[in-house]
Amino acid sequence: MPTKIGILSSQRGYHVQALDEAIRLKGCEAVFFPITRLAGSIGGCLKLQVRGESLEDCHALLVRTIPIGSLEQIIFRMDALHCLERLGVRVINSAYSIERTVDKYYTSFLLADEGIPTPRTFITEDFDAALAACRDLGDVILKPLFGSEGKGMVRISDEETAYRVLRAWELNRCIYYVQEYVPHFDRDVRAFVVGDRIVAAMQRTGNGWKTNYSRGAKVEPVKLSREMEDLALKAAGILHLDYAGVDLMQAENGGVYVIEINGIPGWRGLQKTTNQSIAGQIVDHVLSAI
Repeated sequence: MPTKIGILSSQRGYHVQALDEAIRLKGCEAVFFPITRLAGSIGGCLKLQVRGESLEDCHALLVRTIPIGSLEQIIFRMDALHCLERLGVRVINSAYSIERTVDKYYTSFLLADEGIPTPRTFITEDFDAALAACRDLGDVILKPLFGSEGKGMVRISDEETAYRVLRAWELNRCIYYVQEYVPHFDRDVRAFVVGDRIVAAMQRTGNGWKTNYSRGAKVEPVKLSREMEDLALKAAGILHLDYAGVDLMQAENGGVYVIEINGIPGWRGLQKTTNQSIAGQIVDHVLSAI
């Protein structure tokens, strides 16, 4: 009976297809599970399933997305991952790790608490405190607590703009994640960690301060400095991630910072910079872990 590896995601996009192909190339069975169709039962034969297809029969489950939803939906999805782990399914990345990387505040706190250099950051839901932070830090990036690909980020460098933007966020009951803007030559580095090694890295150069590939940044392979390599591996280790996208920045003042770490990272841009299969590297790690 072939090894059965599930892929949990919201849709069959690029990454699901890449993982599906890599799993099948290893002679294993790949099964796609839409995360919004999860169902659990207590006292029945199938404890966790999607339309009658058992998740607990999987040797491992690769989590590709935890989509936006209500508080109840998010809690249920995370509970399901915890339950699967109790049933003996190897979940990658684990529910424990996803909970520590799903929002920028907790991730930043954990990294800074372990000595990982990060820009000065202030997080609050209080308008006046956020406005004071913008004033004190001067030039800042206001980021959504949840989210990726640079969506929703705003650079603010004057108090009048800060007032207007913060008021708009207040209407939507947003948390203010205010981070010091650090000049960085409009480029950063994504290091892709699998297990205990970096399998690929790229430099992203933007047309402005945003350097996300999805926002049109140019990508090229890069050889990491020893400092960047050590920081990327340490950051992923702190959060107990099987695989991760670690974003690093070489500041114009010479410092190196970890900006973000993604526990469900994409690699579409990164794949353009390397001949090796990123999905294949992930699947190799999964097979070694079960």
